[in-house]
Amino acid sequence: MAKTTLDVKGMHCGHCKASVTNALKGLDGVSDVSVDLEKGKASVEYDDARIQFSKMKEAVEEQGYDVVGQN
Repeated sequence: MAKTTLDVKGMHCGHCKASVTNALKGLDGVSDVSVDLEKGKASVEYDDARIQFSKMKEAVEEQGYDVVGQN
């Protein structure tokens, strides 16, 4: 399993946190998601043989948030 942290802009409330969490958890290959609303970070544990960063970014952006980086 691989881990990454997405820098997400535009999250302001519990609904935002839930939207990002559910979008990422719904992706095939993602096993765990933890969103820190105050820091604007989404930590993702995933199988890098099944999913790439671009798909995670797309899933978050489809919810109306901006992914501005990855750690």
